[in-house]
Amino acid sequence: MTKDRIIPDKSRRAPKRDIDGVFLLDKPTGISSALALTKVRGIFRANKAGHTGSLDPLASGLLPVCLGQAAKFSSYFLEGSKKYIATGRLGIVTDSGDAEGNVVEEHEIGDALSKLDEAINRFVGDITQVPPIYSAIKVDGRPLYKYARAGKSVEVPSREVTVFYIKLLDKTEDSFTIEVYCSKGTYIRTLVSDIGAELGCGAHVTMLRRIEVDGLPKGEMHTLEKLQQLADKREDFTDFKEMDSLLITIDEAMNYLPRIDIPYDMAVLLCQGQRQDNLSECTFTDCDLEYKDTIQIRTNDMFIGVGHIQNGTLISDRMMSDPLHTNKGLYK
Repeated sequence: MTKDRIIPDKSRRAPKRDIDGVFLLDKPTGISSALALTKVRGIFRANKAGHTGSLDPLASGLLPVCLGQAAKFSSYFLEGSKKYIATGRLGIVTDSGDAEGNVVEEHEIGDALSKLDEAINRFVGDITQVPPIYSAIKVDGRPLYKYARAGKSVEVPSREVTVFYIKLLDKTEDSFTIEVYCSKGTYIRTLVSDIGAELGCGAHVTMLRRIEVDGLPKGEMHTLEKLQQLADKREDFTDFKEMDSLLITIDEAMNYLPRIDIPYDMAVLLCQGQRQDNLSECTFTDCDLEYKDTIQIRTNDMFIGVGHIQNGTLISDRMMSDPLHTNKGLYK
């Protein structure tokens, strides 16, 4: 006698859970980063979630979605330089710098394409950018896009960025496609607009895709469709094993930072918020006592948080919640 196969009720949902990790989402075009986050969080049934490095609805590509404790460190995951692929449409200028904005200027393209290589090369290296008014940069505590939507003019502060290279991938009679490798804070919409201005005909972005971020694993993005398919094929709606295998650990995501390994006893005190000034028994990797920027902190090869060194003293900036399990009586 065989048992009848139980067909799971897929309308039921697993209870929310504590899950830590980073999901490297290949965000599709047409949805906001906030909506993409909501979808991923819902499928994983995560109690906590956040994202870093918002992509506009028009843009696609790498969007790190941080689940659980990873959300604490989300601001660090996009510190590295980035690679984008972008297409610019010549002859048309929009107020947002992309195809979603209102057209504010139209020009003849003329012989602009013959000057494209030369124009592109002028934007390689250290450059000054004025970010688009439709951006999340804050002026007097308010995002620029709110000023724009209210029709208010505001002085947009310029910023120094670095463009390591620009590769011309393709061009047609009215557009060009480039690959850009640039520092954090570079606006590709501004770059394309500036290239158009250099050519004398203007330009705006019609396609933008983020393909890499230094420090994060390459080639490991996953689509919402793939994630949903894994969720739908489960017979046990509480089984997240296959989905969780797509996550990268906080340890992996933070391992690009310079590193200090500290003794266990010191780690306990640091996790309690106590600064540590005797670093003679610590091991430094890609940093030293004079290093001023953020470093990852480890003990027994375990990531416990990030901090910085000031006048020879190690100061914690953000720590994992009870990484040493001292609140569970497991210390030593």
